[in-house]
Amino acid sequence: MSTPRPFTGGILAPVPCFFDDEEELDCGKAGVKPVVSGSMGEAIHLTHSERIDLIHAARSALDAAGLSSIPIIAGAGSSSTRETIEIAKEAAEAGADQVIVVPPGYYAGALAREALKQYFIDVANGSPIPVMLYNFPSVAGGIDMDSDLIEDIAKSAPNTCGIKLTCGSVGKITRIASLTGSPGFGQLYPRKNNAAPFLVIDGFIDILYPSISVGASGAITGVPNFAPRVCMKLWELCLASQSNPTSTILNEAQDLQVLVSKADWAATKAGIPGMKSLLNALFGYGHLPRRPLLPVSQGSSKALIGQEAIEQILQEERKLELEAVQEPSA
Repeated sequence: MSTPRPFTGGILAPVPCFFDDEEELDCGKAGVKPVVSGSMGEAIHLTHSERIDLIHAARSALDAAGLSSIPIIAGAGSSSTRETIEIAKEAAEAGADQVIVVPPGYYAGALAREALKQYFIDVANGSPIPVMLYNFPSVAGGIDMDSDLIEDIAKSAPNTCGIKLTCGSVGKITRIASLTGSPGFGQLYPRKNNAAPFLVIDGFIDILYPSISVGASGAITGVPNFAPRVCMKLWELCLASQSNPTSTILNEAQDLQVLVSKADWAATKAGIPGMKSLLNALFGYGHLPRRPLLPVSQGSSKALIGQEAIEQILQEERKLELEAVQEPSA
């Protein structure tokens, strides 16, 4: 296992897991983004070995493309502490630099605060690479960790490197970031890996602008799967609005946030099958989810692509792509 690459935040794309017509992994198309085997990647539908295969494929694809410095975050959450630690260890061996772990939701009603805290402490202690907490109530049996619990875990588990908040609470982002982003936090609660500080990551890019203003360090979102340049431009404008808040930058950031928010809402409503149908139409990737999820109908797929919000963000994406091609000759 090599030394984990630094964790610096920014815009991260959770990659869908692509399958062929027999629902077997299609690794030839899946390994080009840094977040794999997460909720967007249908980790719950994958076998233990398939998760590791995806990490291998992602690392190989990035290295082959000359992107060996880009880190990979891999989903490692499972129903038991023991298996989660096992997956984290195997993910590290396969080339992951950090793992992201959602609370085990099967026995959600029986998991009191102390049980959740101990789960993450145990996983962080057992993982050879930094662990990102993942608060996503919709896929964790309704478990919604509050800021007090998250802060307590961050203090108690030095091998944690942040939290992805897919709960839409800017207030929660504000409270956690104000603690973990303070100079005193690193002194009182030093991280096990200095290259992996505790960062607060937004799980919804539709609130990126307000999230950055209160201390968020980026977003993990599905929109960069089909509009990466737009998302990166929004990120850059959000950063610029903090360091150089001119009216021009603020207005441009707000306008682009509206565009991204509308596209994010359209894609979110379509779910994983809808996202896959969109990526299939744009890039030819496999459109099939793994059952029990069913693919969207051809009519629904066309309706999604034809939505005004999707058309507008794709138009902006093509514009930015053209600008990037023309820039060297300018």
